[in-house]
Amino acid sequence: MRIGVYGGSFDPLHKGHIALLQGALKGGFIDIALVIPSARNNFKTYTNQLPCPYRYYMLKDCIEELELEDVYPCDIEMGIEGTSYTAVILDKLTDPDYIVPFLQDLGIKKKKANEQHNFFWIMGSDTIASFEHWYKPADILSKATLLSAMRPGSDVDIQKIASGIENNLGGHVELFRFDGIECSSSEILKDMDFTLCPKPVRDFIKLHDLYSDKNILDGVSDEDKVTFFESAIGMYPYLKEKRLLHTLNVGYLSCKLARRFGEDPGKALIAGALHDCAKELDIDYQRKLARSYSGDIFEDKKLLHSPAGAVFAREKFGIEDEGILDAICYHTTGRGDMTKLEKIVYLADKIEPSRTYTDLTEIRKAALTDLDEAVRMTVRSVKTKFEEQGRDIHPYTLAMMKDLRI
Repeated sequence: MRIGVYGGSFDPLHKGHIALLQGALKGGFIDIALVIPSARNNFKTYTNQLPCPYRYYMLKDCIEELELEDVYPCDIEMGIEGTSYTAVILDKLTDPDYIVPFLQDLGIKKKKANEQHNFFWIMGSDTIASFEHWYKPADILSKATLLSAMRPGSDVDIQKIASGIENNLGGHVELFRFDGIECSSSEILKDMDFTLCPKPVRDFIKLHDLYSDKNILDGVSDEDKVTFFESAIGMYPYLKEKRLLHTLNVGYLSCKLARRFGEDPGKALIAGALHDCAKELDIDYQRKLARSYSGDIFEDKKLLHSPAGAVFAREKFGIEDEGILDAICYHTTGRGDMTKLEKIVYLADKIEPSRTYTDLTEIRKAALTDLDEAVRMTVRSVKTKFEEQGRDIHPYTLAMMKDLRI
């Protein structure tokens, strides 16, 4: 099988990316295309607007909704430690122990998945000129043919560049023509005009309120940014799509609220992003972790993930800040004498953009100006829900209600 591999930031995915993929497939060089969002791009390490899971799920949803034939998302980079060099990716991707089960998971029959495969690294005409300066370019060419687009009217002499690569490094370069779309992710974000993104991408961006605040990480230290991006990748094996996107949304909203109400935005970003990190762990393991943090006060199965998350955040993600860990622990129940950080994460969890379980318009409006009032409105809503369901309110929540004079 001839397997095309297309890596990039896709921050966001746009119609130019789709056109390039379709051009490579229509050119007959490849049978299928695997699209890989970068996790730790060596050119843009931690400078992407969004951590990798957002971009992976954006891509996945787009491919599925547009029913792009023979195009598949690939999450290989989230399982690779260190910088996302193309040579490293291809080394793992071309290993039969990886590619055979991956292809079978796509529905490709075992016999075909076990064939000898030819790999093609797909690239645009704007990137091939720098290829010889990439990390271990000769290693790349030993595992894959370069498959570069030739855009009609381009002033880049692709054929000359391709010949130079072959002469200097060996390997092989194939070229294909396609009528591309003039756009780039950086220009889209600069103008905040997403019309050149496919509709599923625009819908994903709107649902999760992405890119709306260009300066969302202002005031966040480089160390906290790294922790956030690494934690997003680290949670990927433990949380399903909906849960992971929710907890990352809470991180971003907590960061916004922290800047609005004078709290440390880095701490809020991390606490919010990790608040549900233990939500889908084995329930007995959750109980063990929870008891080690807070005894037996959180015995309800729906609450265990909160203190368990504080322990998991410390042990798995290296979080030592007690304020962050407590914000994770009390994000479901609240408690008496809450810190500002705890209130922020509690509130963000209930009103992050993809939450649609009830009309949150008024609470979201209050959250623009009055943190305590927004929390108060949220607690009243929770109280009403519990009363309607005949459920007992947790003692910590009762203590929070008393503090808020509810």
